[in-house]
Amino acid sequence: DILKRVEKPARYTGGEYNMRVKPLVTEAGERRMRFALCFPDVYEIGMSHLGSRIVYNVLNERDDTYCERAYAPWFDMEAELRQHGLPVYSLETRTPLNEFDVIGFSLLYEMCYTNILTVLDLCNIPLRSKERGEDAPLIVAGGPCVCNPEPVADIIDAFMFGDGEELADEFMEVFASCRRRGLSKALTLAELAKVKGVYVPAYYEPEYGVDGEFAALRRISPDAPSKIERRIVRDLDRAKYTGALVVPYMSIVHDRVALEVFRGCTRGCRFCQAGFIYRPIRERELGTVIKQADESLSCTGYDEISVFSLSSGDYSHIHELVPEILQRYEDDKVSVSLPSLRIDSFLKDDLEKIQKVRKTGLTFAPEAGTQRLRDVINKGVNEEDLLRAVRDAFESGWHGVKLYFMIGLPTETDEDILGIAELARKVSREFYSMPKELRGKGLRCTVSASTFVPKPFTPFQWEPQITVDEVLRRQALLRSALKGIRGVDFSCHFSETSRLEAAFARGDRRLAEVLISAYKNGARLDSWDEHFNKEAWMQAFDANGFTVEQFANRRIAVGSPLPWQHMDALVSMSYLEGEYKKAYEEVTTNDCRKGCNGCFGARCREICGARMQVTDGGAGKEGTEEDVSNALADGGVGTDGAGEGGAKA
Repeated sequence: DILKRVEKPARYTGGEYNMRVKPLVTEAGERRMRFALCFPDVYEIGMSHLGSRIVYNVLNERDDTYCERAYAPWFDMEAELRQHGLPVYSLETRTPLNEFDVIGFSLLYEMCYTNILTVLDLCNIPLRSKERGEDAPLIVAGGPCVCNPEPVADIIDAFMFGDGEELADEFMEVFASCRRRGLSKALTLAELAKVKGVYVPAYYEPEYGVDGEFAALRRISPDAPSKIERRIVRDLDRAKYTGALVVPYMSIVHDRVALEVFRGCTRGCRFCQAGFIYRPIRERELGTVIKQADESLSCTGYDEISVFSLSSGDYSHIHELVPEILQRYEDDKVSVSLPSLRIDSFLKDDLEKIQKVRKTGLTFAPEAGTQRLRDVINKGVNEEDLLRAVRDAFESGWHGVKLYFMIGLPTETDEDILGIAELARKVSREFYSMPKELRGKGLRCTVSASTFVPKPFTPFQWEPQITVDEVLRRQALLRSALKGIRGVDFSCHFSETSRLEAAFARGDRRLAEVLISAYKNGARLDSWDEHFNKEAWMQAFDANGFTVEQFANRRIAVGSPLPWQHMDALVSMSYLEGEYKKAYEEVTTNDCRKGCNGCFGARCREICGARMQVTDGGAGKEGTEEDVSNALADGGVGTDGAGEGGAKA
């Protein structure tokens, strides 16, 4: 009856093709551990997340575990559940989530945090971890937001930091062992805290200075590690992947096969958190990718493949992969999309092959409007790269491209803003300078400008976000400058959610109470701009004695305590400090593929196998760990000239 009254009931029905179905008891007669994999947003977004699909398969390959899916309900479904006193339930067996052993949330975006509270509240699970008893499920979380888990540390029992393929498997191994031995929740968390990459917030306590700012995170258990080291899967060819993809009954955001060709990035864009926290780069062999394509297409019926990575054009075998897929599935009319192209990727031949099957979208990200600012952010491309890339696309038959930029980057001036419009004008000229018979339909160039958000474990983690008034002023300046450019449209991200994102990205444990207050004030599905409840958030900050500005718009002094300093994302803090300094000097750093830059410090050889060459005064030698540490301390590990101490890698 409820499903008849809600929008998109397929979000809640389950029963999809390839859905995993398991008995609740093993053949040996043991009860399986039940893990609810809950994505804190609606079904069509959660079902598009590749990481969740991988973890779903990894956990279900365990004989002692049954992993089921759940998603945050839309407003109408939440109202129906509340009216009828019903909980959020799993799609596989329609079991209330409060009956599971573990509920695992994927933390991809700070503006989904209130959705976690919605799910817990609907299941009558206390919002704060300290208020939950022995009968409550263990609440865990993973994903990129675990880089700074503190804003939700009072809500989540344990965090998993790093790649989920191995970490989730080991986590459940330990958890299942604890359950079989009948250990209490406290003793189970103590065992889980011993797993590399697992963070149990209850074993740490924050301290604040007289000025109210974060001062330290103190260990209150001698068994808790001083640093939580990010887990990495070293060999993607041997790592478990998605298995048979669950095929939805409704359209989802990314309704296609996603082939992850590599993980990590070597470019070093200074604003990009993913580019630092997913290092080192690890590629899949061409044969592995083709095999995964065969398996995914054969068990789903999809006719589109997305080549997935942070920068697909950097894949070593990209020029072999694209034609191989197109030729291999020519009779089935399978198309290929490349959603993450760098504008310096030479892909003209591949684009021409792709458009013969189906024209998919092309997106390029110059990020900044002038070369000076692109050097500040270490983008590593120039204007000619962009113009050549769009020219290749136009000559290959495309007439629609998207250009992504950011507003509010460190050192940005009005000249940089106007440079975005000038770049768009040059793109328009490239298109309309072509003969009519070659360019086809009119140009559709979308210029998108989001607001810069400083993120942990980037060289810009110390930077403030610009104020709302300044965001609006710069957006208006750009909108005015783009007027009248033929074939160009402008879209910009709503700034209110961006500043909250910045606050929670760099915030500390005190924000948990702000989050709970905002939820009780009616904040829901905050990432959906049309439903963002600004008043609920402003009242929440005010009621708890804080402002958004003190978290989002504060410049943090380099060397000051950071709420996430107990998390070890592997990239060394000294390297990030060096990159921050180079940004203000407008000095670029080369791609790691062209030589090790020492981002892991003395651990480069251990983590990614780099053999660092440390020189001092011109005499080269292979660096020992001590040599590298000394070079880092001198500010000398980099690519563009010697550091202050005259040493470099």
